[in-house]
Amino acid sequence: MTLPDQLTLARAFAVPVVIVLFAWDFEDHLYWATGVFVIAMATDQVDGWLARRRNQTSAFGSLLDPIADKVLVLAALVMLVAEGVAPAWMVAAIVAREVAVSGLRLAAIERGVVMGARDLGKLKTWAQTLAATLAGLQAAGAWDADVAWWALLVATLLTWISGLDYARVAPRVLRGEGAAS
Repeated sequence: MTLPDQLTLARAFAVPVVIVLFAWDFEDHLYWATGVFVIAMATDQVDGWLARRRNQTSAFGSLLDPIADKVLVLAALVMLVAEGVAPAWMVAAIVAREVAVSGLRLAAIERGVVMGARDLGKLKTWAQTLAATLAGLQAAGAWDADVAWWALLVATLLTWISGLDYARVAPRVLRGEGAAS
């Protein structure tokens, strides 16, 4: 297994750690949870860069990378709903889009096509990451302003816009033609 794939797996294994840190009530646990989340999500940049630089891209990495991102971000957002800084309706809208696109990816795999992350999908992942980070810091008490709400609104809008981009290529993908721009 390549180093980029190992980093992706590490991101997936960080999910329960982040959940426990958000849930376990000890001094500064929200800072710890947010910090581990940020470090884990930073591996997304590193694994992609390494895979391209070392020419170690793989179908396994193309499939697992967006799943690891989704699960980690969604876990953090769900935990932040409980902290009162992430509106449940925004998180539900994000979850709905992620499930729909994951379904499209599975349908594509059944037709022999691996759908890699699209540019808008990458942008929405980082918008979600930033929103979860800001919400985690807000929950921890870093500031009183409702920064998280606005960041999550932007992330929700980008999430749905990128979902429409996937929906645009869905007919070609479902015919087994790939997801060219």
